[in-house]
Amino acid sequence: MAQSKSKKTGAKKTPKKTKKHVLVIVESPAKAKTIEHYLGSGYTVKASMGHLIDLPRSRMGVKIEDNFQPEYITVRGRAALLHELQKDAKNSDEVLLASDNDREGEAIAWHLSNALSPKTTAPIQRIVFNEITPIAIKEAVKHPGTIDEAKVNAQKARRVLDRLVGYNLSPILWKKVKNGLSAGRVQSVALRLICEREKEVESFIPEEFWTLNGDFSKSRSKLKTQLVLWNEKKPELKSENEVNAIIEAISKEDFSVQTIKETDRSAKPKPPFTTSKMQQVSANRLGFTSKKTMQIAQELYEGITIDSTRVGLITYMRTDSVRISQTALDDVRSWLSEHHPDALPEKQIQYSVGKGAQDAHECIRPTYVKYTPEFVAKYVTNDQLKLYTLVWERFVASQMKDAKIATTTIDIVGGGAVFRVSASRLLEKGFYEVVKLLMSKKDVTESLPLLKVGDSVQAQSFYGEQHFTQGPARYSDASMVKTLEEKGIGRPSTYAPIISVLLDRYYVTRSNKQLVPTQLGKIISNILVDSFPDVINEHFTADVENKLDLIDQNKLVWNSMIGDFFAPFKKKVDEVLDTQESLKGTLDEVTDIKCEKCGRPFLKKLGRFGFFLACSGFPECRNTKSIPLAHCPKCGGDIVSRRTHSRGKEFFGCANYPDCDFITHFKPLDVNCPKCGWFLVEKYDKKNGSYKSCINPDCDYLHSGNEEETAAANAATLQSFAASQESKGDE
Repeated sequence: MAQSKSKKTGAKKTPKKTKKHVLVIVESPAKAKTIEHYLGSGYTVKASMGHLIDLPRSRMGVKIEDNFQPEYITVRGRAALLHELQKDAKNSDEVLLASDNDREGEAIAWHLSNALSPKTTAPIQRIVFNEITPIAIKEAVKHPGTIDEAKVNAQKARRVLDRLVGYNLSPILWKKVKNGLSAGRVQSVALRLICEREKEVESFIPEEFWTLNGDFSKSRSKLKTQLVLWNEKKPELKSENEVNAIIEAISKEDFSVQTIKETDRSAKPKPPFTTSKMQQVSANRLGFTSKKTMQIAQELYEGITIDSTRVGLITYMRTDSVRISQTALDDVRSWLSEHHPDALPEKQIQYSVGKGAQDAHECIRPTYVKYTPEFVAKYVTNDQLKLYTLVWERFVASQMKDAKIATTTIDIVGGGAVFRVSASRLLEKGFYEVVKLLMSKKDVTESLPLLKVGDSVQAQSFYGEQHFTQGPARYSDASMVKTLEEKGIGRPSTYAPIISVLLDRYYVTRSNKQLVPTQLGKIISNILVDSFPDVINEHFTADVENKLDLIDQNKLVWNSMIGDFFAPFKKKVDEVLDTQESLKGTLDEVTDIKCEKCGRPFLKKLGRFGFFLACSGFPECRNTKSIPLAHCPKCGGDIVSRRTHSRGKEFFGCANYPDCDFITHFKPLDVNCPKCGWFLVEKYDKKNGSYKSCINPDCDYLHSGNEEETAAANAATLQSFAASQESKGDE
């Protein structure tokens, strides 16, 4: 009996413990996929797709009277996703917010926490990481923290300030210029820089100069040299005639080696990438826009599938620091000791963080040095490989020895002329053992023949080479990013968006990879700079960034900073609205040009691509045409902008076509040639960059000597355009 009772009433079995379920919320699906693979069962990783809660798009959304409190709402089209995350949070034991480790990411986490907390009893915590690797992710999950309110306030201050500036400046543009225009605090400063540079470019007139080259030989060896001294002075050759005069004077002279000088120097590796430097090198070496660079970097950061495993290939790509973690230093030195021991320095190399850098993240680097570009090549796209190669080489090289370079310079003298040639060779490759794409051509050149002082050499030929003085260059993506960084305008996360916004609004266009302001952009910049010189300037923008840093450090209250700015700013806005003369009347001015379809006068109007002519009989008559840019040198008609039918490429031709077939690919300038009276055009080539030249093929003013190629291109374009016109006629 007792035994039987014992079986029935014995100690109860301990119930099996259910596994804890954790919801992790990141920003992008690609990142979610990689992290979920690392964490395994018990974790669900979802993506917020960026901001779910933000300021409204259709109104200011800032309560000025309530100490500038923002009016946050659910982003349009994101309610279903937010509801899904709330449901997931309700069914989870813990919620980890893993948005990016910057101000925007902190704000996303803060908004999510506020939206999820009423729907769940699960604890909601914040995790951050600099790289998407198993170790980094698992370590972050082990040590969750709280949301950084100071970072949230810094983001809030930036967002509110930009709203106050944009929503007050834009109505001025609507009233004074054109409906639908907009102005931003940071973008307007960048536009000002581009417009000011354009004024310098337009006012610069290049000057012609020449160099004199000499080819010499000794036995079977040849030397290509350049004249560096003429009668003991540096030659300043302004014309081909001056070059020919020297050639005539030295053509019968004997030449010999005067000096041979050898010098050694070191080439140091550069620090690993910051966001700015990565964008600059990517633009210069790969031709990538800043936007494209950041898109590809995001893909590499979030993860690539390698042999069925998701791997984040680089660390976080928004940083202003060159700091390297000790773990990464140990990793790269271990790899170098195995693969390039001769190039491994005794001590690890530390780089100083630049003044003003936030230093929130370490440098941009590969997460695993063992994943060489050669190894990952078959797993990534061509563009991904190009950018990854830059990052990998730059980081690994930063921890290698200097390269040692020997330079030999030979001077050859004869008849008062000194010709010089130099060549370099690597004595020790150092970091050049891994750097390929970044290797400078000037560092290593062809070797020179073995000569000694006093050796006679035979002059083979002398010939001149034409050049033009280089004026200020327009901003490219690379130089724009560099300038923004140097002047403290924006932060690493904003460089690419600043350029993109100006392009999207057609305030700026790209031409030969250069940023060129449109007519609309120039007008807007002039109005904003003239009316708000204290706001649309680099010093104010840099000061704002410094104050945002102070808010981030809990040293400044965010809305007091906004209050100090807004009162005088709003007063100035009201003054401008009352006193600024409207430009609408001048932008839609009546011309004396008659519409050939209805006989009514054309109006000069401003579109987003610039000025054009539109019939005043609109909407009954919809005739439009381009604004005349210059007078045709053939028939005296108007030169206007046209586009080819097949590819839509812009060119410039006579409005009297087909009676007049004058054409040019180069944009006419409002400057006449001082020699022949024809107009100047702006040309571009890789050798000379942008320069001005006379359009007259029979005039030698600022010509670069490629008229045959130009004539062939013009003929092809004219043929294409003629075919398109015939096609239209058939229709």
